[in-house]
Amino acid sequence: MSNAADAQQVPGLDFLRFVLEAIVDEPAAVQITGTTDDLGILLTVQVSEKDMGKLIGKGGQTVKALRTLLRLLGGNARQRINMKILEPQIP
Repeated sequence: MSNAADAQQVPGLDFLRFVLEAIVDEPAAVQITGTTDDLGILLTVQVSEKDMGKLIGKGGQTVKALRTLLRLLGGNARQRINMKILEPQIP
């Protein structure tokens, strides 16, 4: 999907990209894909290995807050938005 298509078809994708790129040390390594199915929207996130701690946060607070905000955005769009975090690929 192109970025313009993602923004129109997948609510929350641009918001999540903006927030994650502001949080992490390597914004170029942020990869987010959005898929839509019967259960709603799934945003799959991958960041660099050293940024995983920043994404998850102390005790999981950061990722929990992001999921709460995505749930609110999904409510506005009348769709359920979930976020999945992929383990970093170690070369």
